[in-house]
Amino acid sequence: MKVLDIYKIINQMAPIELALSYDNPGILLGDPDKEVTKAIVCLDATKTAVKTAVEQNAQLIITHHPVIFDPIKSVVKQSGNLVYECLANGISVISMHTNLDSCIGGVNDCLANALELENITTVTDEDAFSFRKGDLKEPMSADNLAIFVKERLGGNVRYVSGKEPIKTVCVCGGAGGSLLPLAMENADAFITADVKHNVFIEADSKDFTLLDAGHFHTENVVVNPLTDFLGAKINNVEFIAFNGKEIKTV
Repeated sequence: MKVLDIYKIINQMAPIELALSYDNPGILLGDPDKEVTKAIVCLDATKTAVKTAVEQNAQLIITHHPVIFDPIKSVVKQSGNLVYECLANGISVISMHTNLDSCIGGVNDCLANALELENITTVTDEDAFSFRKGDLKEPMSADNLAIFVKERLGGNVRYVSGKEPIKTVCVCGGAGGSLLPLAMENADAFITADVKHNVFIEADSKDFTLLDAGHFHTENVVVNPLTDFLGAKINNVEFIAFNGKEIKTV
């Protein structure tokens, strides 16, 4: 199957039209007509992910975060130039970003499922970006919710406590701090990542529980389900889930 054919199947799940205006999803590297027998599915095209693709003789890497986002001034052979490494090894890259966040079965659905939420519904902002709302199986305190999120996702959780008990939560993988006002209208707590200090202060002033569970941990939950989805849809390509490493903390 060709790169373009695989892209069309992913696009059925995560239509490119769902991407936000600033985003850069799609076939970002390589030859759309290249035949693919093996593909790596990962959050980012890190040096380890690219190395794995080379070692596995994969022709394609499928990422969540775009391998090209800001303008590139040169693509030359030098240490750390992952775009060059992919091209030099004949590896194409498909990246599906904010469209994969919003879509049914995408990042935010996977995050809601990982946290075992019930009665899951969609919350949509003014830019048509959607995240999820759901009920916890049992009401919790903010402290216990933070422990639960850490147990389910791994990593570290930063949070401020608000009104309790907490029953309904909103979830958004990745940097969702700007969605706090909308989350406050819909839930007792908000679980996201990359929360700025001033956003925590705002949540605390409104007596609202806000949790930052880490960018990696709130989004990497999509890798295995996406791999399974593609494997079920496409029989003649081997899809390999690559679960990378979080940024280290001490």
